[in-house]
Amino acid sequence: MEVIICADAAAVARTAADVFTTYLTRPDCTLGLATGSTPLQTYQELIRRYQAGEVSFSHVTAFLLDEYVGLPREHEQSYYRTIRRELTEHVDIDDARVFSPDGLADNPDEAGAAYDAAIAAAGGIDLQLLGIGTDGHIGFNEPGSSLASRTRLKTLHPQTIADNARFFDSEADVPIHVITQGLGTISAARHLLLLATGEGKAQAIADTVEGPVAAVCPASILQLHPHATVIVDEAAASKLKLGQYYRYAFEHKPDWQNI
Repeated sequence: MEVIICADAAAVARTAADVFTTYLTRPDCTLGLATGSTPLQTYQELIRRYQAGEVSFSHVTAFLLDEYVGLPREHEQSYYRTIRRELTEHVDIDDARVFSPDGLADNPDEAGAAYDAAIAAAGGIDLQLLGIGTDGHIGFNEPGSSLASRTRLKTLHPQTIADNARFFDSEADVPIHVITQGLGTISAARHLLLLATGEGKAQAIADTVEGPVAAVCPASILQLHPHATVIVDEAAASKLKLGQYYRYAFEHKPDWQNI
């Protein structure tokens, strides 16, 4: 696992966009996209680079991490709609190549299996972007999730519902069920890129990077991945015991080694 500590959230976004740009220069790639507040600055930087003619998404296929159960796709807080509003409507990706789980499926388990099959048919995900919850969840894999889980129905933790209430009129409007890529599905991506900013994520980042690999902190599964990159600002890094070493290692990265 590579840990990159940046000065602030803006630097996190630029560094994450640099990783995306490496993949966007390839003739064909499949991206895993996350929603929420943390990726927003990264998406804004990618839009800026697209508008400047520096990158293109015309050859990209994308899969979202998750979707609320019961929200129609046209709902402003559905992740189908959110990723379009925050990124894909502003770049040259074909909308037909942006996929999300079916939150209105009659059988969520079948919908989850179909989603995993679609990812496999696309050749797997090259770069998977991840945020992290204050309780260490990635996607909507709440604490206690199987480390081998596949895309499936999950019940949100009350803390996650409270955290997401800011996007809705009230906490009561937040759906309590989701279809989410499982930890096994996420781990199948070739490169995992986790972003975190702010002191509120500091304990989750410390548990992810330096704690035991355990279901109580789902993001800790990144420790088992052959190519995982964690990019954080100083506040989110504040509880890391080996912060000075991570800074030293990044400063002395060989020129030939990509992020």
